[in-house]
Amino acid sequence: MIDPMKNYDRDYFQRWYRQQSQPRKARERLERKVALAVAMAEYHLDRPLRNVLDIGCGEGAWRKPLRRLRPDVDYLGFDSSEYVVARHGLTRNIRFAHFGDFEVLRPGEPVDLLVCSDVVHYLDARELRRGLSGFGELCRGVAFIDLFCRGDGFSGDTEGFHARPAGWYRKVFSEYGLVACGSHAYLSPAIEGVTAALERFPRDS
Repeated sequence: MIDPMKNYDRDYFQRWYRQQSQPRKARERLERKVALAVAMAEYHLDRPLRNVLDIGCGEGAWRKPLRRLRPDVDYLGFDSSEYVVARHGLTRNIRFAHFGDFEVLRPGEPVDLLVCSDVVHYLDARELRRGLSGFGELCRGVAFIDLFCRGDGFSGDTEGFHARPAGWYRKVFSEYGLVACGSHAYLSPAIEGVTAALERFPRDS
């Protein structure tokens, strides 16, 4: 699980998300990331995006740029921060859950885009595997799971960071039916079979 000693409260989000040295650059980078994820999902589904499930959503940073691109998209976020749910739950459609809860938690129909951004490298292996085991049923399109691996250079919160090799993640994601298609995107089992060979990475890569 995520380190229970870490307190994902107002001060945490203020420090790591609102007191950035270059807020405009960070906002523009997020907007490009969201646009990439939307384009990947719509390309592989061959239709406009209808719904998004954001696991470990924090304060719901993805919601606004998603709605800017697709005003009618159905957005639902989950986070384990009690502060986030109390502060933004009603206005941003964010509910409480731990990552591992998605082993059994099914909040609705499978989604076109499942987002799990900047989350899994803070999870222990048991919690990670529990949650991932449900992704195949939760997503009918593309899962966007961006994370950092051992050797990656990044700035930000390193407390509780698990420096795993990239191959470890490839193996674990593949075990749960997620097929890499580039730039942190993974095809769900529902659509893998309709993609061309060079649109996905071999499972044993």
